[in-house]
Amino acid sequence: MSDNGTLRAIGLMSGTSLDGIDVALLDTDGAGLVRRGPSRGYPYEAAFRERLAAALQAAKSIEDRDARPGDLAALDREIAERHAEAVRRFAADCGIDLASVDLVGFHGQTVLHRPEWGLTVQIGDGQRLAEALGLPVIHDMRAADMAAGGQGAPLVPAYHAALAAGLPDALQPEGPVAFVNIGGISNVTFIDGEAEPVAFDSGPGMALIDQWVQREAGIPFDQNGTIASEGGIVATLAASYLDAPFFERPAPKSLDRFDFAVPEKGAGALEDVARTLAFVTAEAILKAAEQMPRQPRLWIICGGGRRHPLIMQDLREGAARRGARAILAEEAGLDGDAMEAEAWAYLAVRSVKGLPLTFPGTTGCRAPTTGGVSARPAALTSGASAWDR
Repeated sequence: MSDNGTLRAIGLMSGTSLDGIDVALLDTDGAGLVRRGPSRGYPYEAAFRERLAAALQAAKSIEDRDARPGDLAALDREIAERHAEAVRRFAADCGIDLASVDLVGFHGQTVLHRPEWGLTVQIGDGQRLAEALGLPVIHDMRAADMAAGGQGAPLVPAYHAALAAGLPDALQPEGPVAFVNIGGISNVTFIDGEAEPVAFDSGPGMALIDQWVQREAGIPFDQNGTIASEGGIVATLAASYLDAPFFERPAPKSLDRFDFAVPEKGAGALEDVARTLAFVTAEAILKAAEQMPRQPRLWIICGGGRRHPLIMQDLREGAARRGARAILAEEAGLDGDAMEAEAWAYLAVRSVKGLPLTFPGTTGCRAPTTGGVSARPAALTSGASAWDR
């Protein structure tokens, strides 16, 4: 730990899109001091993505969060090993001495998220990762929030608040800011600078589009929105999603990947359904403002979904109709790919300092709640911890 309380942390994120591992370096005190370092993404090969997709089906039977039916036990180990390899590659690619790193924030791979049952399961053996890297690892950061009555998601808002405070003066709007992450599921964070953030999952992200084109065309995703660009919006299909009871539920609220079903065969032409699902993703995000204290004046769009031109078009046009702007994270000087990995580094530092990761307004927990499980390699189990160096 430096004299000003800053720690150097690596954050690791593998999200609901199942596309790979994002790695980012952050120097932070876990509060307002944030120095963003390099980041990289390391994709999974198609065969491994298929194993993960199958594991999601097997995980539907889990009632005990320690259970690992089917391939999940093997994946628990393999996820840790793949993350260790990603960290080593990241260090080599970016010229980082791992001896300079204090700790690792490890999300793991979510295979089941059922807040109504108080159950969330992320696979990836934190202790195995710690041993492989020789570094302390903070993992399993959602469970404590659920034990405190929360949804266990989203956890990134604490980091969004730190980023909002550091936005350039030219981007400081005359009103609230909303951060949006479009992964497999989309989530939003409302920040007005005067109170704790408000956050919740807003609805489908890229998962429905990916599942639709995979099933109907045998391709993993609609790259650059090429398929959707040839289609039109099917109004009845869009309404069937946007009228779902989820949107009337008060925030905070969170979703599992399977809470919104992929359209049935015969729902429409490949390109029309793809275009409709892109519209649904954007409209659900903008609809989230109905459950925020005020309308945001600036929407900052992060995550892989920001690369879909039609989603961004719908967001920009919809925000403009509401007297606001929607911009890419990069237009705010941020990295829309690395933000969640950066957040896991930030949250790991907050965890070791005992600071809250979640708040009543972000997950519904009864009080601000810290969390995370510390895994330490055998070489560090005696003597000073990594963050006492």
